[in-house]
Amino acid sequence: MAGMFRKLIASGVAAKLMQEARKPQNQAKIKQMVAQMQQKRKGGGTPPGGRTYR
Repeated sequence: MAGMFRKLIASGVAAKLMQEARKPQNQAKIKQMVAQMQQKRKGGGTPPGGRTYR
């Protein structure tokens, strides 16, 4: 019974996220966040696996 409620809530949250992602102002925010994350990954000093051990 609890699993059914959990799935119901999860699907409701996912539907709300999709509605919000379709709005133009939110699309601009999402694009900006993605660009920032890509820039951090390019300029970061640590490798993708984490710390380096010497």
